[in-house]
Amino acid sequence: MITAEFEDFYFVTVYVPNSQRELARLSYRMKWEEDFLAYIKRLDEKKPVIYCGDLNVAHEEIDLKNPASNHKNAGFSDEERAAFSKVLENGFVDSFRFFYPEKANIYSWWSYMFHARENNAGWRIDYFVVSDRIKEKMEDAKIHCNIMGSDHCPVELDINL
Repeated sequence: MITAEFEDFYFVTVYVPNSQRELARLSYRMKWEEDFLAYIKRLDEKKPVIYCGDLNVAHEEIDLKNPASNHKNAGFSDEERAAFSKVLENGFVDSFRFFYPEKANIYSWWSYMFHARENNAGWRIDYFVVSDRIKEKMEDAKIHCNIMGSDHCPVELDINL
């Protein structure tokens, strides 16, 4: 995690720990989630927060291609999804879903196995999240699915601060 302080906001970039196969590190992940939420809430008390990165969670069923077969897998467990819901309940906004609440089949990560990217069998696990009080300053959020070069694609937030 890297936090940069600007005059009017904090910018945090983060890679959230993966719970791993069979949720072997789920308890570690849940403690990390608790600590991270406390951290961004402390920052948010001073000035708005924008954070982004690989959050390693597909929040809702719409955020991955095969929710039924992935329900208890890392990144789509009830616990991880609830932890992200808790962030949103504590004054933060998922920028992409703010603009596109029903947009399906848009993902930011695809496994290298089974031609997942060719078949668009992906997950939306890369996010921009902002403090609720600056959500009206957001202009758009994009996921650039057509940009290749990694198992992830770039995500973008347009915001007028």
